[in-house]
Amino acid sequence: MNKTDIDWADATWNPISGCLNGCEYCYARGIARRFEGYNADVCDDMGIDCVSHKVLGRHDLTEPLYRLTKQREIAKASYPFGFLPTFHRYRLDEPAKIKKPQTIFVGSMADMFGEWVPDEWIQEVFKACEAAPWHRYLFLTKNPSRYNALHEARKLPLYDNFYFGGTRTGQDSDSVISASVNGNVFLSLEPLVAPIEYGNAFRFWNWVIIGAETGNRKGKTIPKREWIADIVAACEAENVPVFLKNNLAKIWGEPLIQQFPWST
Repeated sequence: MNKTDIDWADATWNPISGCLNGCEYCYARGIARRFEGYNADVCDDMGIDCVSHKVLGRHDLTEPLYRLTKQREIAKASYPFGFLPTFHRYRLDEPAKIKKPQTIFVGSMADMFGEWVPDEWIQEVFKACEAAPWHRYLFLTKNPSRYNALHEARKLPLYDNFYFGGTRTGQDSDSVISASVNGNVFLSLEPLVAPIEYGNAFRFWNWVIIGAETGNRKGKTIPKREWIADIVAACEAENVPVFLKNNLAKIWGEPLIQQFPWST
């Protein structure tokens, strides 16, 4: 588990890493590629079939690869399979080791609710969260229909300290969480690349986060102040807490609104 500069969390935790969404603005892919790398011979010695796992699009590690290789360490072992979905089972006990309550963003380097992630991985992450109930856990996905499916299967734990978020970047992107998921749900509009008009539909969320794209990608969209102001006004009309990320400071031009649903 790592401290984070993300405005709305104290720490990030990545028991699952990797994603197959292919978003052009993704910061996580660049980080994973920077620290990727495995030795095929070492994988063969350990019985890890890297070729077939690439076809499946996922890996399952019970130990850090650099630890398993011992003297034949991999120089960049944090993400040994790059941005391919990987379950780091050895990280499951990390929240329980931190005794001071934290707000933890689970899966900052993944979309752990992507269709390529097995239910079993998700359930093991939930169990690890349950083992350390003094923390607050925030989940975020571009595929919130997975929440709905897990809820229907009675596999989505609706605890007070679990927050399930969906990401939208514009009006047409899909981030609908079923009204039957009667838990803490939030909407992340990041990076905001187009105006969004939901009217009173904001009442279905417990919290709305708004942010701009980070990094220096050529051609990135800078959100307009009026886009942000319209969303803020709509949320205020429905008494929904709003959090404007620090990267909106220059655009917003006045003190940022940074509200949390657990303290309002």
